[in-house]
Amino acid sequence: QVHLVESGGGSVQPGGSLQLSCVASGFDFSGSIVGWFRQLPGKEREGVAVISAFNVRNIDDSLRDRVTISRDNTKSTVNLQIDRLQPDDTAIYYCVAGRPPYISLRRIHYEYWGQGTQVTVSS
Repeated sequence: QVHLVESGGGSVQPGGSLQLSCVASGFDFSGSIVGWFRQLPGKEREGVAVISAFNVRNIDDSLRDRVTISRDNTKSTVNLQIDRLQPDDTAIYYCVAGRPPYISLRRIHYEYWGQGTQVTVSS
């Protein structure tokens, strides 16, 4: 059974940083593309960053200067660091995994999803 369990969400003040972690099990993690999507209030889920089995990254252009993604295949984990958080970053952040044909930020390409972790940026 596939499990993607996120942690690290919470409340943070504008300008702060947050690290999200995801522990995966039940599928071939090291052979999959894994990463993070988010869903802002009232909007559809959007890709934040994904990373391939060979550590090639695809990060949304609007977040490229504030986001770092990494993976540890020995622990089946994928982490997301977001710096200089702003209220517009308030969202539910989802860990994803799949085998898309390329390092995609399209949600249709990811078959496995975590339950999500809430990130709230507010003063």
